[in-house]
Amino acid sequence: MRRILTALAMLVVVALTGTACGGDTSRPRTTSAPLEDSGAILNSDAARDLDPSLQSAVGWAQRFTYHSRSGINDSGTHVTAILLVPKGTPPDGGWRIVAFGHPFSGILPGCGPSTSPTLLGSADTVQQLLQAGFAVVMSDYQGLGSLDKTHDQPDLDTYHPYLDSMTAGYNLINSVRAARKLFDKANTPSSASWLAFGMGQGGQAAWAADELAGDEGWNLTLLGAVAISPVADITGLADAAAAGTLNTQQVLDLQAFLAGLKSSYPRDFNLDDYRSGVVAQKWDALLACDPAGLSERSAIASQITPDDLRPKSPAALETLRGFLKKVSLPQGPTQAPMLVIYGDQDPLVPAAWTDVAVNNACAAGAVLTIRRLPADAPDKFDMPEALDWMNQRVNSVPAPNDCEGRNP
Repeated sequence: MRRILTALAMLVVVALTGTACGGDTSRPRTTSAPLEDSGAILNSDAARDLDPSLQSAVGWAQRFTYHSRSGINDSGTHVTAILLVPKGTPPDGGWRIVAFGHPFSGILPGCGPSTSPTLLGSADTVQQLLQAGFAVVMSDYQGLGSLDKTHDQPDLDTYHPYLDSMTAGYNLINSVRAARKLFDKANTPSSASWLAFGMGQGGQAAWAADELAGDEGWNLTLLGAVAISPVADITGLADAAAAGTLNTQQVLDLQAFLAGLKSSYPRDFNLDDYRSGVVAQKWDALLACDPAGLSERSAIASQITPDDLRPKSPAALETLRGFLKKVSLPQGPTQAPMLVIYGDQDPLVPAAWTDVAVNNACAAGAVLTIRRLPADAPDKFDMPEALDWMNQRVNSVPAPNDCEGRNP
């Protein structure tokens, strides 16, 4: 029921925003996928080219394509992922799965980390999860993987709705369901209990999965979620763009978000209301995710002026606010305890913005363990603490609730 209500609320927001744009912003509606199809495996193959340091912790690994759901219009989608299983014997009850939400890796097909031997820089964190005894499934998120063309649905699968929290949450939940099917195929026991763990964009995905688990996560038991530097409340990007105060990281992420909006609402979202100068001239180059393209992207970013991403009218600014509000968290109550770790030096999401999201989640009844790291970079968190928190959830230890007595 909550998923239905959330979807209805989403459509209302989109309809209102479409009025500001001058039209209906919805993509062409397709038939919603039956809930029973979520997590269905379309194809799979052994992953044999992992980085040696990561391979040392892996018992077996599979790359696969699975069925998920769009948060834009609730239609069925196909998403790529990788499942990594530790060496050794499964614990009693089977392997517990961690759905790993990866940080930003791009927004184009081929930008997904599942085909990279190092998982595009996430190998070290994934290796630590494996060594702690968790099987890890990493979704590429909708639109980032290179799909088998026999299953490709161009209108649904080949675009990435960057920072659409509902889509990312669905992708994580359904990757767990798909992973369990791979375990069954390999005659290996797996538990219905799972955890979400994510960083940056993946922190948003883990948080969203916690909110959606009560409806989309049927027949699964979410024990807890870890959100590291989550992209939670980002409504402030609109006013920063209007004021010309975006930093370089915010410029690049807002540009990717706008590109995702154009892909999600191609008929009605007008990019030219938000881009000028070098951003308009070098739009495609700014979306590159290959090594050579990333170098050029960095060089272009240094040339961007405050006017290049400034909304061109009050109506355009209000539309942007509406879309940012639509994807920001929280959207509803969480279903399981959550550990939130964030630092004062996050270049995309100021700590004050995350404070707002945390306070709103607490007000909605969340059980949060909160770690704000003063004067610390967002990627320098205490992995042993995160693993200990996760193991406590596995062992049914009540989670510390820092929401109690917290002043909004």
